[in-house]
Amino acid sequence: MPRLFALLALALASTVSAAGPAVMVERDIVYATADGEKVRLDLAKPTTPGPHPCVVCLHGGAWKFGDKKDLSRVGRNPDAIGTTEVVVTKHASLIEMLANQGYVAVSVGYRLAPKAKFPAQIEDAKTAVRFLRANAKQYDLDPDRIAALGFSAGGHLAALLGTTDKTVGFDGPLYPDQSSAVQCVVDFFGPTDLTLYTEAEGIEKAYLAPFLGTRYSTKPDVYKKASPLEHVSKAAPPFLILHGTADVIVPIIHSERLQKKLLDCGGTCELRTVPGEGHGWTGPVMLDTMTTVSKFLAANLKAK
Repeated sequence: MPRLFALLALALASTVSAAGPAVMVERDIVYATADGEKVRLDLAKPTTPGPHPCVVCLHGGAWKFGDKKDLSRVGRNPDAIGTTEVVVTKHASLIEMLANQGYVAVSVGYRLAPKAKFPAQIEDAKTAVRFLRANAKQYDLDPDRIAALGFSAGGHLAALLGTTDKTVGFDGPLYPDQSSAVQCVVDFFGPTDLTLYTEAEGIEKAYLAPFLGTRYSTKPDVYKKASPLEHVSKAAPPFLILHGTADVIVPIIHSERLQKKLLDCGGTCELRTVPGEGHGWTGPVMLDTMTTVSKFLAANLKAK
């Protein structure tokens, strides 16, 4: 699973040329301290004046693995920790690519299972959004134009960002005067109904139980509360969902059900299927996918 997302990030870098303006990259920004652990994010922004719309990116890895670096360090020097630098590279990381398109792009680190149990991960994601709003002037971003984008487990968290408000209890105590709402969501093959994994005992035992701290048979309500599908309402922002038809880790039924419920509630949701692809894809297919993502972000953030 971790190698899958490293390859996915590499594919993003290899298919997108950083032909736009130079971008400023700042790494390892501490946005919260939770349970004694400093939680950090990496940020890339255009060098042109803002305020710019913002894209909050969430890595995958089954809530147990992965790192913010998966989406921010493709082709970078791994020893360049805590630095601010101007970057113009032949191949860009995801956040650099997005910054070249005019966004403040952020790769958010979040606490991982099994040490940190749900809802720690979504609390961290929401805290990161509120931190960015609280520091909008410092990072030259528009607090009224923020998107969530995530892959797999990160897609699950992005979908929760788009479907839950503070009444659900996922917000945490920091930056209470700021909203954690996002204005649109890009969900790459994220799980949306965690109760479906009760039919896959191996996956439930290996990934869901360490993340949620329990088995479905013991506490079914926890699985439901952690499922974006359970929180859909007409208040949800526009969604773009991308999913391979041959995905056996997160079957496409997750995205189909989420799209149906969003549409039934009167929301906006496009499901872009990728025929024959599994849990992630590379090369020209990824380039085409990112073109779709770029158009969606432009329509829902830049047009506002």
